[in-house]
Amino acid sequence: MNEDSRLNEWFVPKFGSLKFRAFVGLLFLPYTGMCISFTIIGAMLSTTIQWDRVAAIALIYGLALGVSAHAADSLGSKKNKPWGRYFSARQLWLLIILSLAIAYSIGIYYIIFHVPLLVVVAALEGFFVFAYNFELFKGVLHNDLGFVFSWGALPVLGGYIMQTNGVGTLPLIMSVCAALVSYMHIKISRPYKELRRKRLNERRAKRLEVYLKLISLGTIAAAFAAIILRVIF
Repeated sequence: MNEDSRLNEWFVPKFGSLKFRAFVGLLFLPYTGMCISFTIIGAMLSTTIQWDRVAAIALIYGLALGVSAHAADSLGSKKNKPWGRYFSARQLWLLIILSLAIAYSIGIYYIIFHVPLLVVVAALEGFFVFAYNFELFKGVLHNDLGFVFSWGALPVLGGYIMQTNGVGTLPLIMSVCAALVSYMHIKISRPYKELRRKRLNERRAKRLEVYLKLISLGTIAAAFAAIILRVIF
């Protein structure tokens, strides 16, 4: 196993074939779960909840960012991300295109018939899938600000817009909160990955891993709590 392989990450299953484990690893499920949770939290801020739209926006983000963005990152990153070694460029492009096609098909349906304002979020997120992960424009958007905007703030607004076709003060405040949570995550994740890659200071790496677990799983738990509260009240 290469020293920078991430197959032993806590979110990668210890069972199954190498390809299966690499695919699950590529999805970064806890962190994708954070992004999906932000859409759910945004949706729960609406006065009335249309649950088909909650499921739709969660699926859209799961496909477009969870699959497509991570596949694009493995394909386009100049940093030689480890997941890219387990898949050919053709396979990664297939993941990108198919996932985006399904996600945007769902999104276009809702944009045409229910929430035209969602087109703004769809356009911005589609732009960031390529601009961030392929480091376009000399990588000017491949930074903390680009990450927290596209993975934190926008998902909250997307979830709320999907319900209301509008934007309000509360979802804007919550989007800032989500951006801050995403910022904490990325600031911890970068040194953590560097320590794991170089196999340095295992004790500090373990401590950072605990922080990442708390942030990602805590965000997912908050989304479930928000759903339960809305169902009850």
